[in-house]
Amino acid sequence: MQFVELKEKEFREFALKHPLKTFLQTPEIGKLRETLGWNLYYVGIKEEKEILCATMLVSHKRHFGKYEFYSPRGFLIDFNNQELLKYFVNNIKKYIKEKNGYILRIDPYVIYKERDINGDIVLDGIDNSNIVNNLFKLGFKKSKSLEQVGWMFCLDLDIDKEELKKKMRPYTRRNLNKGLANSIHVREVDYKELSLIKDLTDSTSQRKGFKNRNLKYFQTMHKLFKPRDEINYIVAELHTDEYIKNHNKLLKEEQEKLNKLISMSSSDKKINQEKEAIKVLKDKISDIKKLKKEKGNIIPLSGGVFITYGDEIIYLFGGNYKEYMYLCAPYIIQWEMITRGIDNNKKYRRYNFYGIPENINTHPEGYGIYDFKKGFTGYVEELIGEYELPISIFYYIFKLIALIRK
Repeated sequence: MQFVELKEKEFREFALKHPLKTFLQTPEIGKLRETLGWNLYYVGIKEEKEILCATMLVSHKRHFGKYEFYSPRGFLIDFNNQELLKYFVNNIKKYIKEKNGYILRIDPYVIYKERDINGDIVLDGIDNSNIVNNLFKLGFKKSKSLEQVGWMFCLDLDIDKEELKKKMRPYTRRNLNKGLANSIHVREVDYKELSLIKDLTDSTSQRKGFKNRNLKYFQTMHKLFKPRDEINYIVAELHTDEYIKNHNKLLKEEQEKLNKLISMSSSDKKINQEKEAIKVLKDKISDIKKLKKEKGNIIPLSGGVFITYGDEIIYLFGGNYKEYMYLCAPYIIQWEMITRGIDNNKKYRRYNFYGIPENINTHPEGYGIYDFKKGFTGYVEELIGEYELPISIFYYIFKLIALIRK
């Protein structure tokens, strides 16, 4: 076995075939980091020209000319192969030390303990505690911070669309059907329109109190991932003319029902119920007419950024305008991408709603994010977390400085 630096092409080909593949271990993410001042490396172990394991590393200068190294969602390795893992880690330590590194952070794309839809541990399910122990034996320490999401909500795509609808919670299914009836159109946003997604995510970030990405980030991600068709910027828009036309048709049908009830001398209860249904429709039409006058015929409601890498569709993040939430556009956005995955389930194995709060079964802050995703049905996935490996004495010096500052 030999520890080597890899070329971008051979790393890309190896990464895409690996069981632990993830968009965070791609040259595109490495190049994104380069735009932010990080250095980029590809390393691996070869045996007779065959790559046995590999990882992308990025590094950034911190204190006293020393470098922090990070392997986003790395390594791409069989973590149960202790001999290979030990050899790889020992050589990476030497490699990083030669480049003035003092720490290596990793957050492997590995499940910790299998969990069900409610976040409860599955009896006799997957348990990778042994992998965590292997890392500890090699000198890794559990990090107190977490750069990437640690808990996710996922949905397997080997399911029929109608069967999936039946498995949804009634509230989710009702809102989805409501959205589908609201003349909402979903389309892909091109590079020139990325500010549309930025505005939508700004609206949500301001409402929820978190920092949003800047426009340059959206543009850079588009430039990096779109040529390989591995990113989708999706927007859901209300077409007011179509909405008014469709609801006027419904109004006419309801009016005919009312006339029939009156002619048949039906009960006051049935007649009043029909009158109430007509009033609701008239109010909806009136509201949308006002909206059209203020905002025009096509109104953005909701947007999302989706990564389509390997056999997984990831809902990276999204945004909505609060004043239009009653139109249920977020449900339409999710349904659009889920059904794309189902239609291409030979390519895509699962739909990943991505981040949810940790220990979700204890109802932590932010539970509503999970509750929305849970409505579509699926399962919680807990990853093993982030670990840091001391490379030199400066690791402990910087920890001491941080403790003194605190």
